[in-house]
Amino acid sequence: MSQLHRLAIMLDGGFFTKRFRTLHGVFPSAEDVSQFCRDLMTVECLRPYGLYRAFYYDADPHDGKAQNPISRQAIDFASTDVANRHRALLHELELVPDFAVRRGETLFRGWKLGEASLRAIQADPAVPVTDRSFVPNIVQKGVDMRIGLDVAALALKRLVDAVALVTGDADMVPALRFARREGLRTYLHTMGFAGVRRALKAHADVVLSLSTI
Repeated sequence: MSQLHRLAIMLDGGFFTKRFRTLHGVFPSAEDVSQFCRDLMTVECLRPYGLYRAFYYDADPHDGKAQNPISRQAIDFASTDVANRHRALLHELELVPDFAVRRGETLFRGWKLGEASLRAIQADPAVPVTDRSFVPNIVQKGVDMRIGLDVAALALKRLVDAVALVTGDADMVPALRFARREGLRTYLHTMGFAGVRRALKAHADVVLSLSTI
């Protein structure tokens, strides 16, 4: 395979940041994301490719306000530490060479019990419910669609010969299926996520293990 063959790296940002924090205990910086992509290009099966571009898909932090369901205390989501870190990451990645940031949108859909609180209540129904028991139910919209559109454009315009998708989301199955049908090689990296569905792996030509990076 010639070095003229090109590869697009496509990162599901929400998945990447969650897995990175699980693996390393910190929120990733733009340099962390860049280094991950550089390391990915050194994997033996990807070395014959040249990088076309790395695409990072995420949504800007939710900028609305809401009241906690218990205390009714007002919360400005745009000013939280989590929002500031996400916003800074996207802004910095936009300036990294050979990176493109694709943005979806976020929607606030009320409050839900956090996983730790839910487990505590299941173990002991007498556990008191407080502000800390709830987490905002904020969902991303449009990220999967943007990944699918980019895969279609890359494949139909023959801009690349392969795509490396970093995700654990089974909603990416149609994108991988389309890429293979149009003749692209497909690589999948789930960052060691044990809960990935078989269907996602089935539509990748090569599933990269965590130990490869």
